[in-house]
Amino acid sequence: MKNILIINGHPNKESLNFALATAYQKGALESGATVSIIHIGDLNFDPNLAYGYQKRMELEPDLVDSLTKIRQAEHLVWVHPVWWGGMPALMKGFIDRLFLPGIAFKYRENSVWWDKLLTRKTARIITTLDQPSWYYRFMFGRPSVNQLRRSVLEFCGVKPVKVTYVGIIKKSTVEQREKWLYQAYQLGLKHG
Repeated sequence: MKNILIINGHPNKESLNFALATAYQKGALESGATVSIIHIGDLNFDPNLAYGYQKRMELEPDLVDSLTKIRQAEHLVWVHPVWWGGMPALMKGFIDRLFLPGIAFKYRENSVWWDKLLTRKTARIITTLDQPSWYYRFMFGRPSVNQLRRSVLEFCGVKPVKVTYVGIIKKSTVEQREKWLYQAYQLGLKHG
């Protein structure tokens, strides 16, 4: 039985992202997986990494709980919208506060290399767009995916990281949204 953690980066509980996270959760649970979910917008924490890496900030209880869930999970599912080419600010703050040296990776002394502390985990990014995914990729270089996939998850040892693009959201019909929800449900069934 697989241990899956879903991390929803959209702050609005009425969003398609929230529904996608719920659909994925339903499929994974039906497959027999153990599933936890974090709605970043529900957490109580300061998203500002006030001192950078110079001085460690104490982790708030919600971040301690989130870190425990991340460490226990075998598969991480990140659900988020693309806003201005990137992820929502609160989601970025969540990553800044948790994916720290000594927690997610460890710098080697007198070296440009580092140790990856989140190995033996896989991930799926489900991201919503208001433009075609091909346009986001070729015109903008898919910055949110590159940041989360390469600069965060793979940097810390999570591999492979697969991506599912959902969109165009702003012009979608009820029928199209239902298809996307079913797709997220199917992904949950498959990964569980």
